Amino acid sequence: MHWVGNGFPVRSIFDYNNLGQELSPFLLLDYAAPYEFPPGKEARGVGGHPHRGFETVTVVYQGELEHRDSAGNGGKIGPGDVQWMTAASGIVHEEFHSKEFVQKGGPMQMVQLWINLPAKDKRAKAGYQTLPKAQIPNVMLPDNAGSVRVISGDFEGQNGAAKTFTPINLWDITLNAGKSVELPLTDGHNTAVLVLQGKVDANDGQQAGATELAVFSRDGDRITLTAKSDAKLLLMSGQPIHEPIVGYGPFVMNTRSEIQQAFEDFQEGRMGDL
Repeated sequence: MHWVGNGFPVRSIFDYNNLGQELSPFLLLDYAAPYEFPPGKEARGVGGHPHRGFETVTVVYQGELEHRDSAGNGGKIGPGDVQWMTAASGIVHEEFHSKEFVQKGGPMQMVQLWINLPAKDKRAKAGYQTLPKAQIPNVMLPDNAGSVRVISGDFEGQNGAAKTFTPINLWDITLNAGKSVELPLTDGHNTAVLVLQGKVDANDGQQAGATELAVFSRDGDRITLTAKSDAKLLLMSGQPIHEPIVGYGPFVMNTRSEIQQAFEDFQEGRMGDL
């Protein structure tokens, strides 16, 4: 575990320097497991910092965050809500615990996923999608097995709330103990499942427990998950982007010269300010 700012104690499950190519289009996954914050008075979080070349997706399970960026976007997200920020050509943003959460304290639990953009879209206009819990389709599974929240992509005829540049399924899954689900996916796509709570058997009986990542073969068009105990999971599956990945800190581009240009643009204020 390490701290991002003073508000987010996270485990980096993977990043673009190790599994970034193998799990394309997914670049990085940080998981802030449940952490109890005492009531306070000072803002907790991370101040203004830049991004370019990808998207950040923040899923909140417990707690409440406030966002502000150089494109003029802002918002507050709480349990069940999702924030989908497109950095693309460049953006400066900050994320803090909401004022109300700072004052009362409580548990914070969240995931942040970085999703790569194809070279042709890396200089697209920056954007921001707030996806409230009420707008995210929730599909109940047969036999009281659990449910699937469709953040992006589609499941059982339900289209996800988020708009994406490339085909991406991002599903929030709840599985009840002893139940199984067969999930249809696209052959050739990269698929991984983060276990947030409980234990599951995946396909051939290999187990994954809390804070572990199950990575699946690209071959085949479905996976089976069986809950050994009540489980909460985040599934990510997407079309690989077969392009070079060159990342440094908050920037992910295709060449080193593009990274140097990103630093220059940020330092000279071309990504805006807060």
